[in-house]
Amino acid sequence: MTAKIVYQGKLRTSCEHLASGNVITTDAPIDNKGKGEYFSPTDLVATAMGSCALTIMGIYCQEHNIDFDQAQIDVTKIMASNPRRIETIILKVDLSGNNWDEKTVHKVIQAGKSCPVAKTLGENVKIEWEITW
Repeated sequence: MTAKIVYQGKLRTSCEHLASGNVITTDAPIDNKGKGEYFSPTDLVATAMGSCALTIMGIYCQEHNIDFDQAQIDVTKIMASNPRRIETIILKVDLSGNNWDEKTVHKVIQAGKSCPVAKTLGENVKIEWEITW
C-alpha cells in the first residue's frame, strides 16, 4: 500500500504516506462547498505535475552531469465544469541561475515534460509551459 486516507468529516481528509508516516490534509475548495483551508485533491494533482517535472529534470541532470542548482515552478490550476475537472495546468518554470545554454534548457525541459504525471494526465488536461532561463 502507498497511503491510507481517512475521511475527517466536513469534506476533509487525512492522507498518510505509509512508507514515511508523513501526513497531509485535504479540503474541498471554496468553489465546491469546502473551506479551502488545505490543498484540494485537484490542487494536489496540479502540484504533483510540477513536482514530478522538477524531479525528472533533476534525474536527467544527474544522469548527464549537468549542474542543477536552482528551479522553481509556480502552478496555476484552471477548472472546467460539466463535468467538473482540471482543464488546464499552467507551469511557470524558472530555471534562471543554472547558467545553461539554450540547447541544455531544451533537453532538461523535454525531460520534465515526459514525467510520469504528465504521461498519466495525457490529453485529458492541457499543460501550458512558460519557461524562464
